Amino acid sequence: MFSENIITDPGSVDIFPASRIPNHLQHLFKPIYGSGSRDTIKKKGFRITTEPGTLSSVLQWASDAEVRKMAYIQGNSVPHANCAVLDKLIAARHEIAQLRPNMASSPDVVMSFLLEMSKMVRPKADEEFKAIRDFKKKKTGQICEDLEPWDEAYFTGMMKSSAFNLDSSVVASYFPLHQCIEGLKVLVESLFGATFHTIPLAPGESWHPDVLKMSLHHPEEGDLGYLYLDLYSRKDKYPGCAHFAIKGGRRLSETEYQLPVVALVCNFSGSRGKSSARLNHWEVETLFHEFGHALHSLLSRTEYQHFSGTRVVLDLAETPSNLFDDISRVMGIPNSVVGDFLRCYAWDYRVLRKFSRHYSTGEVIPEKLVESMQGAKKMFAAIDLQRQIFYALIDQTLFGEQLPSQRDTISVVADLKRQHTSWKHVEGTHWQTRFNHLLNYGAGYYSYLYAKCFAATVWKKVCEQDPLSSTTGTALRTKLLQHGGAKDPADLLTDLTGDGILQFRDGGIVPDLTSLCDEMKL
Repeated sequence: MFSENIITDPGSVDIFPASRIPNHLQHLFKPIYGSGSRDTIKKKGFRITTEPGTLSSVLQWASDAEVRKMAYIQGNSVPHANCAVLDKLIAARHEIAQLRPNMASSPDVVMSFLLEMSKMVRPKADEEFKAIRDFKKKKTGQICEDLEPWDEAYFTGMMKSSAFNLDSSVVASYFPLHQCIEGLKVLVESLFGATFHTIPLAPGESWHPDVLKMSLHHPEEGDLGYLYLDLYSRKDKYPGCAHFAIKGGRRLSETEYQLPVVALVCNFSGSRGKSSARLNHWEVETLFHEFGHALHSLLSRTEYQHFSGTRVVLDLAETPSNLFDDISRVMGIPNSVVGDFLRCYAWDYRVLRKFSRHYSTGEVIPEKLVESMQGAKKMFAAIDLQRQIFYALIDQTLFGEQLPSQRDTISVVADLKRQHTSWKHVEGTHWQTRFNHLLNYGAGYYSYLYAKCFAATVWKKVCEQDPLSSTTGTALRTKLLQHGGAKDPADLLTDLTGDGILQFRDGGIVPDLTSLCDEMKL
């Protein structure tokens, strides 16, 4: 019901005249016609459907502040029906939050970690907020005008473009989708000595003609597993990007192993057979992140499939994907330790130059362009991190604690925003009613931040010096990926990095913040 309400009630706002909408956005919206004065043609406008993707475009590109305000308020005030649904979810919070043990061990440990992070990031986030406010005053000439939540994307985009001369279409020209897939293949071969091969699908095996099937093959070990790729957007498809474990690996006998089968589902523009699909860097980052999850599943070798791949404690699951993301980290959404360290790979020029080539000329992506992308990513990194801490605090407060019966979720979220972010709360909005992670995680959203911290340490101690070496790959595979959830997570992490990746606190485990602080200069 929660997710269904988000889809069926995205909200909309009517804007007149049409000239208030930037030309390059007008194709996204439905034209509408209002009544004009007598003897005149009806005036044209646009109806903006405020689902998250469209809302993001309006907030980033619409120069008319009133248009941004109207879209922001409407987009963050729907679906109202989810206020009641969220109350029901909170009533069942113990059932959701206590499904399995995690490293943190208790809500108190999680909350102490989040408050520590909030305090750590606040000074730099406030500095970044002030810089955006000063830039707005300079641009608008309104010295007394305050910075509003609907101003953030618009003015930070302008500041990044001004500082680094970045054009998103130029960046995307170096990331045609087929080259990004080649990049993933290069990564796997360099690190693990394994190769992906496209193999034919049996009759009836595929759920859509766009789907490709690949085997992961090692020259000495044979096939390691199978990966389905379903990368292009289409009507009625599962939204977003995600990794699905279709079959977990497990030991069948002393000589036989059930190979894992996974699917990587994305929603990139274009269709199979066309070479025109080009990714924004955040899409590259997402691809690497989800591929990190897939790799975790494909490379694990466990006795029981219940422990295969990403079937680990919640607050470890996102680390691998975040590490691989960082290879693509140039443009700057949180996720797992494996997923998070793949995120790291997506930002490293030594990796990007191996596959990132211009779609028409074949030119390797210039190092200066990557440096600009990295600079833009770091420009408001504290505000971005503060936002993730805020999300985790909402999740933990609503689902990890006993709320006083008289408190409603709207006031709880408003108070948390005032206490833990640099931004004001807009009365009448209830952004949390379209935040699907509250449904999916149930007091577990903090795991994204665990993954970010763990991945920063893994990257620094294991990968950074030579991210594509077989030595790095061997360490990642034998000390982390192959164990899935069959080994204690604290032992996994300390075996991989040595000391300095975690701390013990009040009977639970929290990440050491040193590497993340160094990376962000906090």
